Amino acid sequence: MIRGLWAKKIGMTQIFKNDKVVPVTIMDTSNWFITQIKTQAKDGYNAIQVACVRDRFADEAFDKEWLKNPKKYFVKINEIQTNETDNFEVGASADFSNSFPEGTDVDVMGISKGAGFAGCVRRHNFRGGAASHGDQTGKKPGGMSFMRSRGRVIKGKKLPGHMGVERVTMKNLEIVKIDTDSKIIFVKGSLPGKSGSFVFVKAVDNNR
Repeated sequence: MIRGLWAKKIGMTQIFKNDKVVPVTIMDTSNWFITQIKTQAKDGYNAIQVACVRDRFADEAFDKEWLKNPKKYFVKINEIQTNETDNFEVGASADFSNSFPEGTDVDVMGISKGAGFAGCVRRHNFRGGAASHGDQTGKKPGGMSFMRSRGRVIKGKKLPGHMGVERVTMKNLEIVKIDTDSKIIFVKGSLPGKSGSFVFVKAVDNNR
C-alpha cells in the first residue's frame, strides 16, 4: 500500500454537497508515471519514484528513453514510500487517486507562496502602533529588548525578513469528491502554494 500521492494544485472553487456550498481546492493527479522502483534488498527501503511529464509531452505515450534525460521530459520527480513493490512496474501510470476514497481525511503538504521581504505586521501579525495621539511607531518592530545598549538582539526576536517559501502542512482535510475520468481530486479547504505548484497528499494516521 502506498503512503500517499503527488498532485498538481489547480486552484479553488466551490461545489454543492448535501445542499450545502463547500469550498474546495482542485488537484490534478494525471500525467504521473513510475520511473524507478526501490526495494528493501537493494536500497534498504521500499519506495517508488514517480515523475510528472511536462505539458508538451503529456499527449505522448511513455517512452523509456525519457529516463535517460529526465530533466527534459519531467517537471517533477519524487519518491513515495510503500509497503511492497511487487505490483508496480516502471513506465506504468502512477494514478493513485483511487487509493483514497471520498470522505477520507488527509494531510496535504506543500511549499507556501513567496511574499518577498515583509515587515513585522505582515510577517508576524503584529498590531502596529496607534493611529492617533501623536504615535510615530507605525509598522516599525519596536524595541530591540534590554540588550540593545550592548549592541545585541535576543535570539528569536521577531523582525522583518523573508516571508513564505516554507514547507506547510494542512492537517485533517476531507476528500469531498474524486473525478476518476479526469483524475481530479476535490479537497475541502485551502492548500499551501500557488496554482500550478505540487503538493503531497497523505492519509491521516489515526494512531498518531
